[in-house]
Amino acid sequence: MQSITIVNWILFAVSALMVAGILSSLVARRFGAPLLLVFLGIGMLLGVDGPGGIAFSDFGLTYLIGSFALAVILFDGGLRTRLSAFQGVLAPSIVLASVAVFLTSLMVACFAVPLFGLSFPQGLLLGAMIAPTDAAAVFFLLRAGGLHLQRRVGATLEIESGTNDPTAVILTIVLVEYLVESGSNPGFQIVLTLLEHGVLGALIGVAGGYATVALLNRVDLPAGLHPLLAIACGVTVFALTQVSNGSGFLAVYIAGLMVGNRPVRAFASITAFHDAATWLVQILMFIVLGLLVTPSELVKALVPGLMVAAFLMLIARPLAVFASLAPFRFSFNERVFISWVGLRGAVSIFLAAVPTLAGLPNAPLYFNIAFIVVVVSLVVQGWTLTPLARRLGLALPEARPEVHRIEIDLPGQQEHEMVGYYIEEGSAVLAPGASPRWARPVFVVREDRILEPATAGPLKPGDYGYFLAQPERVRELDRIFSVSSDTGEHANFPLTASAKLSILSDLYSLDAEDELKDRTVAEHFASEMDNVPAPGDRLALGPAVLVVRAVKDGRVSEAELELPYATAGNGSAREPDRFDRALAKARNALRAFEARFFNRR
Repeated sequence: MQSITIVNWILFAVSALMVAGILSSLVARRFGAPLLLVFLGIGMLLGVDGPGGIAFSDFGLTYLIGSFALAVILFDGGLRTRLSAFQGVLAPSIVLASVAVFLTSLMVACFAVPLFGLSFPQGLLLGAMIAPTDAAAVFFLLRAGGLHLQRRVGATLEIESGTNDPTAVILTIVLVEYLVESGSNPGFQIVLTLLEHGVLGALIGVAGGYATVALLNRVDLPAGLHPLLAIACGVTVFALTQVSNGSGFLAVYIAGLMVGNRPVRAFASITAFHDAATWLVQILMFIVLGLLVTPSELVKALVPGLMVAAFLMLIARPLAVFASLAPFRFSFNERVFISWVGLRGAVSIFLAAVPTLAGLPNAPLYFNIAFIVVVVSLVVQGWTLTPLARRLGLALPEARPEVHRIEIDLPGQQEHEMVGYYIEEGSAVLAPGASPRWARPVFVVREDRILEPATAGPLKPGDYGYFLAQPERVRELDRIFSVSSDTGEHANFPLTASAKLSILSDLYSLDAEDELKDRTVAEHFASEMDNVPAPGDRLALGPAVLVVRAVKDGRVSEAELELPYATAGNGSAREPDRFDRALAKARNALRAFEARFFNRR
């Protein structure tokens, strides 16, 4: 009977944690807090030094749980990445995900070797563990803060954070193998191993993605099983690649990318299921990783851990990002923000558990330092992402209002998705000519009656409108069906598409960056937007916002400048404060450096 009671208590604890995890998403969206830290804390409280008193040290089970969790998270990351987002940002994103990770690891190694008395390969191993940016942490915190980034910056961060985990994992595993064999492998063998992991991972990922799409579309399953089949296929691709001596982490991300960019049956339910699955596996992984921590040992590594965290955030990551993006036309402010969005998460703690599993010396040191770095990163960088983006002019001053969207699965391999919206008073779609031609109306529900579009006529408040649209353009419909959040605190000025940003910046003291001033309004939208610009699209320009009003032949033909009355009334922006002056000095120093070494003007 006692064993049955124990089982019941375990079931109660697990279910209670699941409820807490689901409810935490609401709290996190409200306060923008990195609440996954709470689950690290719960794991520590349940651990050997906490009230729970659980002496958990099973690194094999931790590796199993962490591998499964990361496979699900990376598959979901690929699933949500549209290939259209790669336009113009693929090269810098790949450089950040590879070169920047290696440079960050190298600089951390140079800092850690004298600090901890490690050999250079051991220092490089520590750097590889804490180098990757955690995709789940970055985009959860961006969404929780209500932040809508400009296209190029957001797409670059999305692709970089989704693809740099495999780079760090491959580097970590290869270095662990090298240290286990006491450095018997020559340097070129390490390079060949890295190439083998990467090439096999890419090939199996592509093949597995196509196979998953074919299976989802050809097998007739009961309702609700498609999401389970998708996630099972993703984990299968991961495991098959790992046993084939390739990078399963790269393979599962590519497989998700293939599934997310092909017509797939029940795609809406698959993505909805993955929302819940990624939350739960993150919670599980953070609790298990928290259980491994011994706070009494953690205190001993606190000071050097804080030193490593500060070096990583303030020196290593910024230098790696600025060096990696030097060949590309990113503005100074964009590079500053990308440097700061280097959140570390569960991936780093998971990788830090690998040396213990392999029996390497200094394994507790790796784990404790990685844990401290992750906590500091989530707290310091996590709570400053949104305000920094707004100070740097990379976010719209007003977040796009949320809109209630209904997604309906279509049978077979359709090139369109059916989505429905409730039409609220003040919705942008009620304006004459606001309905886009590329969204095909299907039917309208009005006063409990289902009407054909021709019979229903123009949409009215209280209607439900259902449309067919291409998957990559569904988010554009969100903007059209949203309710304006204009508070009347702005002045709007019409513009021609050929107006130079330099003239606008000088006229209204917008302090636009020099890298942008040579563009016209039309060129600015063409450079920063994923798809063809549409009426209502918005881009920040200093304290102002550029708004598309008309599009002709795929290019902006008419626009307007939205200015806060404080700026519009007196033609001047706020006085620069200490932050602005420091940023200007750093920008000028970088320009002088680039002009000298890269012959830039």
